[in-house]
Amino acid sequence: MVTPTVASLAAQGTKFTRAFACTPVCSPSRMTIMSGLIPSQHGVQDWLVPQDSFGPKSTRYLEDRLTWSDVLARNGYTLGLAGKWHMGHDDTAQSGFSYWATIPGGGGTYRDPVFVKNGQTIPMKGFKTDLVGDCAIEFLDSQKNSKSPFALYMPFYAPHTPFDYQPDTYRDPYNGSKFSCYPDTPRHPWQNPSMSGLYGKQQSKLGYSALITAADANMRRVLDKLNQMGASEDTLVLFTADQGYNAGHHGLWGKGNGSVPFNMYEESIGVPMVWSHPGRITAGRVETAMVSHYDFIPTLLDYLGLPYSPNGFRAGSSYAPLLHGKRMKPRNRLFFEYGPVRAIRTESLKLIRRASGEDEFFDLASDPGETKNLWADSAYAKQRAALDASLQDFFRRAGAPALADWKSTTKQNLTVYKRGDSAR
Repeated sequence: MVTPTVASLAAQGTKFTRAFACTPVCSPSRMTIMSGLIPSQHGVQDWLVPQDSFGPKSTRYLEDRLTWSDVLARNGYTLGLAGKWHMGHDDTAQSGFSYWATIPGGGGTYRDPVFVKNGQTIPMKGFKTDLVGDCAIEFLDSQKNSKSPFALYMPFYAPHTPFDYQPDTYRDPYNGSKFSCYPDTPRHPWQNPSMSGLYGKQQSKLGYSALITAADANMRRVLDKLNQMGASEDTLVLFTADQGYNAGHHGLWGKGNGSVPFNMYEESIGVPMVWSHPGRITAGRVETAMVSHYDFIPTLLDYLGLPYSPNGFRAGSSYAPLLHGKRMKPRNRLFFEYGPVRAIRTESLKLIRRASGEDEFFDLASDPGETKNLWADSAYAKQRAALDASLQDFFRRAGAPALADWKSTTKQNLTVYKRGDSAR
């Protein structure tokens, strides 16, 4: 992938090589990033369909949830959103934001999109990712002479489907590429049929790559603007994603719902993570500690020195000391949730429980590619039982119902998925 901006950020900051989303799909993952709550607590278990995401029947899913943006706004920060929201009432500024530029919903065309900017519906001409960059620059320009701190939330739509349009400037770096980073493995029998048309196609690989490069280029525009403003040395920059993606990995195209039933493969739950703050965060450091998106809000507020006093059970904790190169007691497990699927991952083992009963157990030390399901292997019986008990205890403490009753945690309109067809 051509991503010089991300590479530059990593060189200037600390890169986490084992950062994970709690949920391998957009809306619930974004809710966790904003609130620190897991899906059975915040009430969004899958991506929001249009009627839930925006319009008269939409719901403010973050209503009455303590978010990092609320805390920043209460402490004098001016907040701007430029990009994807997809957490309900997308067309209305909320959660502490005073600048709001988004395209309601989670996907849609990359050519000539319709934005909602500060309450006004505006058809725009051009490439969506560049237009998100334009809005980000507009917000930063509004802060040039401000004496108050500001925060920009810039969630790209790229590289989400559809791969309908990318300008040549972002496609050209891949001319003649064999796309060797995309494995051409046999198709998984669980492949989600709605994504099967992308599987193994050269144009899919090109489109996905070009969209990533486009996002990287627009990040550079923002960093250059900060430099022009004289704000680079005093600005914390965080780069991450709301979930991972299989692009041929495990015989799948897609994220957690790239398969039916949903998967918890490393490629789905793993996310990039770089924290950069010149002179304050250790530069060029690679951190191997396991961290989750449910750690984000306590870490951010701890780093900024802002109060954080949530009520009730929270899965996350601050890893801010790691950003200063300090050592912390290693965490030995993380937890994951996606609708009818719950999982636990340790340093070397992963256990996945499904309401359907199609459970999995992987030894990541001997099988990092997760190719062999050891659920029925008697040699792992004690480890499996111990992890299962830990998983059940975690969700009990979180106030979640039994896995079979997971639907009771959400009021959203849930997508009905069909079993994959390996012959397609």
